[in-house]
Amino acid sequence: MLTAFVLGSVFPFYWQFLVASRDASMLTEAVPPLLPGGNFLANAARVFDTVEFWKALGNSVIVSGSVTVSTVLFSTLAGFAFAKLRFRGRTPLFVFVVATLAVPTQLGIIPLYMAMSELGWTNQLQAVIVPNLVTAIGVFWMRQYTVGAVPYELIEAARADGCSMIRVFWHVCVPAVRPAAAFLAMFTFMTSWNDFLWPLVALGADNPTVQVALERLQSGHYVDYSLVLAGTTLATIPILVVFIVLGRQIVAGIMQGAVKG
Repeated sequence: MLTAFVLGSVFPFYWQFLVASRDASMLTEAVPPLLPGGNFLANAARVFDTVEFWKALGNSVIVSGSVTVSTVLFSTLAGFAFAKLRFRGRTPLFVFVVATLAVPTQLGIIPLYMAMSELGWTNQLQAVIVPNLVTAIGVFWMRQYTVGAVPYELIEAARADGCSMIRVFWHVCVPAVRPAAAFLAMFTFMTSWNDFLWPLVALGADNPTVQVALERLQSGHYVDYSLVLAGTTLATIPILVVFIVLGRQIVAGIMQGAVKG
């Protein structure tokens, strides 16, 4: 069953690369080929000639990297505060944060665009970065993980040794929640990298992210799927790199916790 699941998960990526490595005529063949062709580099070159793909890749790296770092930092801080600090209004404030998850993102696009326009940020990357600096799902995730991962005894011991609360957070909380932070970073990077609607509205075609650039590859009357899937393959590579890097952190944290348990 595991083998079947893995094959089913990998097949779409293989088919994507298969089409990207050939010309569009393969889709009309009665029996599609099962081995990649030799046109991937030519199709990739056409992607860069058709749209500003280098600029789109750079924009997506800047946006996704900034959003990921900010979301992990602020979500970990907020999760630690909600989980381990006692202050007035903690529960109602946390309930309000969680309640925002029930609000569809599409409802806020018009007022958010009006706010970005008033600030003069339209067609600039900060219009995509600033509204996503922290997310409710990130705060909820880190709060739930911190509750069980950071015992009160460790916090009290650190405070007794003279640590300030920020040092308690950095030296006690952060090492304990590293697996959750790595998962949140991976999830946030993928979500930001794949975001299409808001970058399309806020940035436009002159300053695109990867997803907007991919949409432009198929905006004509005739869609060259070899060209589109070549661009999709190129856009998938950074996500795979992030998954490999952060996946090791997640596994290492889980194994460390299992050994301690």
